[in-house]
Amino acid sequence: MKQLFFYLSIFLLLTSCIKNEPKPKALGADAEITQKVKTLYSTYGKSSDAIYNKPIPKDLFSPELEKTFQEAINTSKSDIEKVKKSDHPTDKPLLMEGSMFTSLYEGYTTYKIKSIQLMESTKPLGMAADVTIDFENSQVSPKITWSDTVHLINALDSGWKVDNITFSEKFGGKNDLQSNLKSFISQAKK
Repeated sequence: MKQLFFYLSIFLLLTSCIKNEPKPKALGADAEITQKVKTLYSTYGKSSDAIYNKPIPKDLFSPELEKTFQEAINTSKSDIEKVKKSDHPTDKPLLMEGSMFTSLYEGYTTYKIKSIQLMESTKPLGMAADVTIDFENSQVSPKITWSDTVHLINALDSGWKVDNITFSEKFGGKNDLQSNLKSFISQAKK
């Protein structure tokens, strides 16, 4: 009887440990990262109209990217007003046009997450992830395919946020989202 009680106690102890074991961090991170990528491309993926018509989601971008993005929007809106009030109101103001969050100006028709690579980060302290995304635009002939990399950070478990996007070298000219926004801002200040 003592042996039965002993084995039953061991069994209950082991099963309770298994039930209380947290899910692996990588599985939870993959799901949250996938959701952030879906939010990014459903909000801003196909055109720049949403840039001017919707407020920037506070939980989507890193503080640095959000600040740069907001500065670029404000710069563009300021130039729109300046052109309207100028002697030549039909001139075209500085606008962020096309699909700013992908390599191809025309945007994509479909995309698929190819891989998610998690790593530790020291700037900022926490975790970082590189998400490789395969895009396709079948509205042009021949169809165009390419891959971009979305860089996310999770500073001290504050939630995953898009920090930058490295664009495909296939099309040349564009480097990454942060550089493009900073270049847009500096052009406007000339």
